[in-house]
Amino acid sequence: MLNPPVNPLVSFDLQCGWCDRVHVASQPQRTCCECKRPLLARYSLDPAIGEPIRADLPSRPRSLWRYRELLPVGSEAAILTLGEGGTPLLRAERLGAQLGLSNLWIKDESQNPTGSFKARGMSVALSRAVELGVRRFCLPSAGNAAGAAAAYGALAGCRVRVYMPDDSGDAFFAECLASGAEVVPVAGTIADCAQKMRQECDPDVWFDLSTLKEPYRLEGKKTMGYELWEDLGADGTLPDVIVYPTGGGTGLVGMWKAFAEMQQLGWIGARRPRMISVQADGCAPIVRAYRDGAMTAAPVKDPCTAALGLRVPAAIGDFLILRALRESHGCALTVTEEEWANGQSWLAADLGLFASPEGGAALAATKQAVESGVVDPDDKIVVFNTGSGFKYPPATWPHGQSRPGGALSQV
Repeated sequence: MLNPPVNPLVSFDLQCGWCDRVHVASQPQRTCCECKRPLLARYSLDPAIGEPIRADLPSRPRSLWRYRELLPVGSEAAILTLGEGGTPLLRAERLGAQLGLSNLWIKDESQNPTGSFKARGMSVALSRAVELGVRRFCLPSAGNAAGAAAAYGALAGCRVRVYMPDDSGDAFFAECLASGAEVVPVAGTIADCAQKMRQECDPDVWFDLSTLKEPYRLEGKKTMGYELWEDLGADGTLPDVIVYPTGGGTGLVGMWKAFAEMQQLGWIGARRPRMISVQADGCAPIVRAYRDGAMTAAPVKDPCTAALGLRVPAAIGDFLILRALRESHGCALTVTEEEWANGQSWLAADLGLFASPEGGAALAATKQAVESGVVDPDDKIVVFNTGSGFKYPPATWPHGQSRPGGALSQV
């Protein structure tokens, strides 16, 4: 059972991240009606609210709903939960020593109920949407978001339709079909999936759960930032550096939002981690925009990477990602296909963690950051593994072998 909140739900409204226009939160919302940019939940926060919440946290269940007052669901009964959040922060001493780092940590999101960090966003987004009367959902996805939407849609008894690239792994299709979702395979990328979805799904009938096309997936993802604060002592301590694989970017943007909220609550000061965004060199719109000093990112015409979560040619929240990188004095890095595959192998060999390609990319970028002097050897660095490698096609597994003749070779 979830503990009831210690305070009434703090009030919030929705504000456009681009033009600041305010929208009511008491009805289903998508993007800003003026500029079609993402809406962000803005809460009424101050230390008077923060102190009793902070004092009660140790007694609460280890899930993202421990931050109940800081999430947008108004009724305890409306919460759809499979136990998401509360994922481990793993100390990687041996791996850190190999990279020349004294304080390396891996945040393992593969231990969420549906095998990736997408469970966080879908739990909160569907809870709030169902609370507001929505019963039909659609979204384009490379795989993990589709599986999470299907699972929480099944829990709510709602209809879910997902559009996935036809080269997504069989496990993603099986997961969605098992949960009763309608699955539409599409030739091409997630952008092609989104286009087909818009052609087929009447917005008056289907509610679009696409990344940052509604405001509440971000709210679930932001809890990763709250957890880092707790995991590292809940005494105002945050990592020096966060290395995050970036497709649509909600995880990075969500954590940046969480840190601002924690400062309003009096839990931390003004210091922030440096945020490092990681993309594949075959699909790197954020990296290119960051290096060019642009506020937004031009779409990639022919994205090419087997790291499915990074094969996102355009992100609606591009300006929010770039803003977080610059405000944090962070940076954006690319890795090759070989590098992220090596990162997967290192995580498996040294931590026993079979990470997603995106997690491998984050670790590979960390190595790159060390070698280039972007991070210091004594920095407290958190690298995110966003999902399980088991859900991806065998061709993306370390060494491309799903059934080798002997043990996998060491890297």
